[in-house]
Amino acid sequence: MSATILTPVLTRAATAETTSDPSSVMTLLADFGTDGSSLTSYRSQFAEGAVGAPAHFHTRASELFFVIGGSLQVLVDDVVKVLDAGDLLLVPPNTPHAFAAAPGAEADVLFVFSPGMPRFDYLRLLGRVMRGEASPQEIKESSEHFDNHYVDSPQWRAALEAAH
Repeated sequence: MSATILTPVLTRAATAETTSDPSSVMTLLADFGTDGSSLTSYRSQFAEGAVGAPAHFHTRASELFFVIGGSLQVLVDDVVKVLDAGDLLLVPPNTPHAFAAAPGAEADVLFVFSPGMPRFDYLRLLGRVMRGEASPQEIKESSEHFDNHYVDSPQWRAALEAAH
């Protein structure tokens, strides 16, 4: 097994790859193992009412959320909270979580996974599914590969129903 060589990574906003669906735009910033990156990071801009991700957990990485602007509703374990601009949340491995734009708000969020693992192909797949270009079954089948393990959360379902 060869070691990944880590190098400085610079992603310019003007040339960063984006993927979008009807309710969000994701800007892909750094993907583990690509161009020497030691982590994975992307920025998501959610329209009002946009749902980001259903309840899930990761077994190998912590996920950091930094709210750049607006408000983000999140599930952590079985508690639903709202994060506002400037708030940071770090979710450790094996902790169920979910997120969406907070009711009545847009959200602009920076995500960082550490330790990193290649995730950009998952984000591209997610965009294709949301645009109707790929099957949701493909996400289910990629669960282990991308370390996204979906779980049922009555608290999250209730929060989403209350928002709509």
